[in-house]
Amino acid sequence: MDGTPADCVHLGVNAMLPERPRLIVSGINKGGNLGDDITYSGTVSAAFEGTLLGIPSFAISLVSRSHFKFDVAARFAARVARRIIGKGLSRDTLLNINVPNLDEKKIKTYKITQQGRWVHNGSAVIEKVDPRGKKYYWIGGGQLIFDKKRGTDFEAVSNSYISVTPLHLDLTHYPSIGD
Repeated sequence: MDGTPADCVHLGVNAMLPERPRLIVSGINKGGNLGDDITYSGTVSAAFEGTLLGIPSFAISLVSRSHFKFDVAARFAARVARRIIGKGLSRDTLLNINVPNLDEKKIKTYKITQQGRWVHNGSAVIEKVDPRGKKYYWIGGGQLIFDKKRGTDFEAVSNSYISVTPLHLDLTHYPSIGD
């Protein structure tokens, strides 16, 4: 079988589970899903699919590349799940949660944030050659920095806060629609 995380949610809800779940939790992802990266994220897309199916959903990611401290993220995920089961989420809204890879005592608390943006410095693609002599490209090879705008997911995580970003299903830019 082959499919995306969103396919797995769709198949599970519509074909495999005996009853609809009350909540979809996608993750805990190894590595952050911050800023623009949410558009490429399988973890976020699975929560997006759950929301499309009318099921409250959230994605949770641990912001690290190694030495993962899943216990902190797992406890926070359980806390969020209890709250959503009890109070629900706004219609067509999912949460994207990013947890700093720190000991619990070093995490300040959580912040409700907005999606940040990466600032690309023009060297985001690197051309390489594999051991067989074939060219390949590494996307994201340049040093990426995030926009210093306040209140973003990047700012929260870099300052030892858990970032909780509400996302909406409708990505339409309404001002661009003519009369």
